[in-house]
Amino acid sequence: MSALDRYARMAGMSEEAWKRHANPWSVWTRFAAIPLAILAIWSRTWIGWWALAPLALVVLWLWANPHAFPPIDEPAAWSSRGIYGERLWLKDRSRMPAGFVVVQRIWILGASAGVALLAWGLIALAVWPTVFGAVLIVYGQLWRIDRLGVFYDQAASGR
Repeated sequence: MSALDRYARMAGMSEEAWKRHANPWSVWTRFAAIPLAILAIWSRTWIGWWALAPLALVVLWLWANPHAFPPIDEPAAWSSRGIYGERLWLKDRSRMPAGFVVVQRIWILGASAGVALLAWGLIALAVWPTVFGAVLIVYGQLWRIDRLGVFYDQAASGR
């Protein structure tokens, strides 16, 4: 069992939870949590240790989010197809075409660079690495959702 599988289990990601997570509101409100988490961490300069309170709220929201919205049975939205593709990929990674595996690895490199820049920016309270790191993370996630949506479309059409 991979780390992703363990995380999905820990988060209570049943089939019903995956359908709820595929709701576009779930996807987009998770993206909205990124700047809120950054603001919560940055706010330590203004409110000290109280910054942990808004950060805890963001973490709680990220945990509850996949269960908070109505389920999507037929993924029509771009983001829904991406989440359905993610579920397919987690169920059977061998179904992923070779080209998609390369894209996933590139995404991991870009996301890792984004996390490193974001961490540096938040530790140093430097605006440009914080913003650039967040942009890399968001862009990488959007690219990943797009590719997983294409993977889902191909799998659904039997290609």
